[in-house]
Order: sequence, then structure tokens, then C-alpha cells
Amino acid sequence: MQGKIIRGIAGFYYVHVPEIGILECKAKGIFRKNNLKPLVGDLVEVSLLDEENKKGNIDEVLERQNELIRPAVANIDQALVIFAIKKPEPNLNLLDRFLIMMQQKDIPCVLVFNKSDLVTDVEKQELRDIYAGSGCEILFVSAKQDQGIEEIRNVLKGKTSTVAGPSGVGKSSIINKLQSDVSMETGSISEKIERGKHTTRHTEFIPIGEDTFIMDTPGFSSLAVFDMEKEELEQFYPEFDEYRDTCRFNGCSHTHEPGCSVKEAIENGKISKERYENYQLIYEELKNKKKY
Repeated sequence: MQGKIIRGIAGFYYVHVPEIGILECKAKGIFRKNNLKPLVGDLVEVSLLDEENKKGNIDEVLERQNELIRPAVANIDQALVIFAIKKPEPNLNLLDRFLIMMQQKDIPCVLVFNKSDLVTDVEKQELRDIYAGSGCEILFVSAKQDQGIEEIRNVLKGKTSTVAGPSGVGKSSIINKLQSDVSMETGSISEKIERGKHTTRHTEFIPIGEDTFIMDTPGFSSLAVFDMEKEELEQFYPEFDEYRDTCRFNGCSHTHEPGCSVKEAIENGKISKERYENYQLIYEELKNKKKY
């Protein structure tokens, strides 16, 4: 049988098998021998040892689509990146850093701006314009007013998504709304793995529909400079794609060179100034980072 690991704790792995629910499994010794540690999100082959008590063994970890280090998860289809549009004001530099981190892993992002009831349509459009060329789907929602929750459900459907964002932006409120119509099977999953507000937080996927899983991650307030060379940064700004090949100089960094088509596009309003300013800041960090 095949299933997905939705939680791992103290050497036990809880595997969601569509036909029978949640199996409590141990991993075979061969994994340790091969230095392979099963991760939450892994698709695995399992064998049933005790049907009544739902216990089994993980026999094989199937090939991973991708893998994140923090949090340690595998096979993410997309990241739901949640920021507040007000209270707190969105830190766009932090947001851009997160988008770059996900792009490095080839994980598409959906941008969700919560608390949209606190701003005007003009303010929403300004934010939409900033990220129009980022390659991300953009949603404006209000967990408090129950607005846009169905839109989020639609983009999550049939996928495994990690949910991330700074503290205080309403991630928990949105996740609770998404779970409000969860089936009884999911309720029994929560009971089986003792999920609750007083339990220790572990990496855990929450089933919210058929073949649909979300994973909450701790709030982040900063992201360090990336493991890349400064020359690589431009490839993580999709807005530059249309212009970079017409710059006067090969290898143009789009920071100071004359005849730069990217800078010209910014002056003409084709590329967001806010995104470009963040590009410049991160470029300087990469340029100045110490090599050991």
C-alpha cells in the first residue's frame, strides 16, 4: 500500500493511507543503514502489521519531487505565503526573500494578503501591481470577514502546500477556517496523533480534503542571505526576463551599468520599483558576503 507521511515524532511515522486512514509506522533498519531518514511529506510503501490497532512498517520511500531543510519536509507542490496587508504593514523585502528561497527549490508560490478589509481597492491594486510580474498567483482575503477562503481552498485542492509567513498576519485564523469543514476522518486523524493546542508542535501535514494537505510552519521574521552568487540573483526575478538580453553589456548586473534595459523598464513603469529596490539590497548582500 502507498501513503503519505503526515507527521513524524520520536521514531514513529504517521502515514495517511487513503483506503484505511492513519497507520502508526516504524521505519525499517535499512533506512538507517542507507543514511535515509523518512520526511513528513514523503510518499511511502507500507505494509500492514496490525489492522485493528492500525500499525505498520514503512518499507520504501518513493522518489522525492523536492525537499526542504527548514522545515524538513518533502514533496511540496506549492507554498501559500501569507502576509497581512495592514497591521502589520507587509515587509516586502522579507517577502521577496521567501519567494527566492522557494524558487531555488522550484516550488510555486501563491501570495495571500490577509486583512484586506482594512484597506481600499486602490491600496490592493498597488500591491497587486508590485507583484504582477513575479509569477505568483495573488489573493486578497479577510479571515475575520470570511472573505476569500473559498478561493484559497480552490488553489489548495489536490495539492500538498506549506503555509508560511511572519507572526501576526493571521495564518492560524486562515488555517482554522480551511479546516472548518474537514471530514470526520480528519477528526480521527487529529485524535490518533494527539494534535491539540497544548501538544508540542512538530512538522505535520493536515488533511483538509481529498489528496489535499496543508502544513503550518513557524512564523519567520528574517531570512539570511542565500547560498548563491550575486550573478545568479537576477534569474529569480521573472520581471527581468523580457529585458535582460537587450542590455548593452553581457553579464549586466542591472545595478550601475549604462544601457541597462532592466533599469529602463523600471523608469518606464514596466517593472516594480519596490521589487527592484529589494533586488539591489539583496545583490549588495551577496556581493559583500564573506567567502570561507
